[in-house]
Amino acid sequence: MQQKLGEQQDWLHMVDNIGNFLAPSMAKDHPNLPVVKAEGCYYYGADGKRYLDFTSGIAVENVGHRHPKVVQAIKDSADHLIHGPSGVIIYESILKLAAELQTILPPKLDNFFFANSGTEAIEGALKLAKYTSRRPYIVSFTGCFHGRSMGALSVTTSKSKYRKHLQPTWLSYQLPYALPEYLPEGADPDVFFPEKLEQDAKKLFNHQVDPEEVACMIIEPILGEGGYIIPPKAWLKKVREICDRHGILLIFDEVQTGFGRTGNWFAAQTFDVKPDIMAIAKGIAAGLPLSATVASKELMDQWPLGTHGTTFGGNPIACSAALASLEVLKEEKLLENATAMGAYAVERLLEMKLQHPTINYVRGVGLMIGIELGNPETGEPDGEAVMAVLDGCLHKGVLFYLCGNSGEVIRMIPPLTITKEQIDDGLTVLDEALTEFENKTN
Repeated sequence: MQQKLGEQQDWLHMVDNIGNFLAPSMAKDHPNLPVVKAEGCYYYGADGKRYLDFTSGIAVENVGHRHPKVVQAIKDSADHLIHGPSGVIIYESILKLAAELQTILPPKLDNFFFANSGTEAIEGALKLAKYTSRRPYIVSFTGCFHGRSMGALSVTTSKSKYRKHLQPTWLSYQLPYALPEYLPEGADPDVFFPEKLEQDAKKLFNHQVDPEEVACMIIEPILGEGGYIIPPKAWLKKVREICDRHGILLIFDEVQTGFGRTGNWFAAQTFDVKPDIMAIAKGIAAGLPLSATVASKELMDQWPLGTHGTTFGGNPIACSAALASLEVLKEEKLLENATAMGAYAVERLLEMKLQHPTINYVRGVGLMIGIELGNPETGEPDGEAVMAVLDGCLHKGVLFYLCGNSGEVIRMIPPLTITKEQIDDGLTVLDEALTEFENKTN
């Protein structure tokens, strides 16, 4: 025991000097909490405290941390195969996963290129669209986050700092997302935003890029890192309509919205809009690196050997974990739980909003919930308030995360296994942290 204590002190000393080991871009995120274990909806800190996790590893641990079925699947897979460069060899788990995914994705999204991360899935989607359309340009939407590699970065506009000094050059243009701040007072969002999109697209195509040269439009069906904005269904349908009109492929970035997060398997089903290509990741494999670019067989067949490749994509252990995770999502009815618990959490948060002038907006679909904080007098988004409240919650044993252009939104994305009691515990702490912050600033 004494040796274990000494070992723990050694690595905690390394945490105190983390900049000597890890790049700041990796090591300086919030809150840098030292943990020794995770289980269910909880992290267990090196300080001996238990922390209720409302981040699920940034929308990854949809079935909860270390679900026993997932852990067992990983162990069983490791007994047989650890690495499998797909194509050089082929193995059961990757084929079974593809077959299982066919049953939960929208119709004809039935062919897969497996990779390791959301960014890789986006890169694959962009390459597939460009290669098969023979068109050079991409249109993305302002505020969306698609990743930080150079292709993905060329369509990422949630924060300008991600693009600083990098000059991404993938020939992309942007259209405005359906942000609440654009909506005139009293206007119907289901009418205003589709009309605005039609006008914005017309200007783009008349003045900057001919639509016949646009390979694809790429969009987050719900704005993620950019602020948890939920657009009107009619607006997304207008995006689909514009793409159809001009023969443009539509890509949905469902890296964060997939695998039950919105109360459906994917946001495409939540909004009843079917893309031509999807990028899926995060919740797919319960914490193991796995992602996929998804399209129809007809489209994928135009992407021959050598035009794209991977060494580690579709790792056999990750595929086994994904199969176990899908089984858990179904058996434990976690999509239904996401719908019910998400509605309950939003209801409680709207009640809290009446008591806290710091809360500007509460937005949510399923268990993808954003709480925007702002200055009570001006309404201006307040990222400093968010950081203070997050720290207050952490001190009381609850872990939230942030998003938004200036970090003004608290993300509430717990595992889909979350219970009503755990939501009450977490939101009680959030209520207390907001009260303490408001008392200090008044």
